[in-house]
Amino acid sequence: MTRPAPPEVSATLPPAAESPGRPRIVRLPGVYRPQTDTLLLALAMRREGIGAGTDLLDLCTGTGALALHAARLGARVTAVDISRRAVASARLNTALARLPVTVRRGDLLRALPGRTFDAVVSNPPYVPAPGLTAPRHRAGRSWDAGPDGRMILDRICDDAFAALRPGGLLLLVQSGLSRPAETVDRLSSAGLDVSVTDRVTIPFGPVTRGRAAWLRARGLLRDRLDREELVVIRARKK
Repeated sequence: MTRPAPPEVSATLPPAAESPGRPRIVRLPGVYRPQTDTLLLALAMRREGIGAGTDLLDLCTGTGALALHAARLGARVTAVDISRRAVASARLNTALARLPVTVRRGDLLRALPGRTFDAVVSNPPYVPAPGLTAPRHRAGRSWDAGPDGRMILDRICDDAFAALRPGGLLLLVQSGLSRPAETVDRLSSAGLDVSVTDRVTIPFGPVTRGRAAWLRARGLLRDRLDREELVVIRARKK
């Protein structure tokens, strides 16, 4: 049977953090600002029925925008980030929203050894960048993910099965520049049922635009292309 093409999602929708009726998100310098990728995951979470009774983990939470969205849907939410400024931002936004989100500082699932969840969502760093290690003390740590953009993605893929309860759901957003097909293959090999559920093409932001020549030199970007695709990948534990 032919699988229908994933739906295209408008990139002109308002950012998730600035939707009508919601307070603006506070973020400290160097913390990722919620953008189209954040909105894609927020829409996917609603579509997947995240709500009351869902025990959810938000990995790489940044400002906590997705964690707050899940909490408003009724989920019990734990949020994790390795950045001190991100954790401070997420805790501040949680307090301002008066929502019961637990925010932890730590390195992905190492922050919660042995814990399992009904759902895991993540908008991790996924932009290909020069250098073999992730930046530690600058804004680039929110998006830079090594020469192939997979420094964090691969770790999430490898740990997802153990972090999910039976029937559990992973929702992950990434750029087409960081090889979504490899994410699908890696999650499938781990024993998860995987599909790409959403695609949207957006103009380059300042970071991607600034390293376009480097991306072309590595063969990650076709000549003269000035737009990138974002995808949401859905994986279910059988």
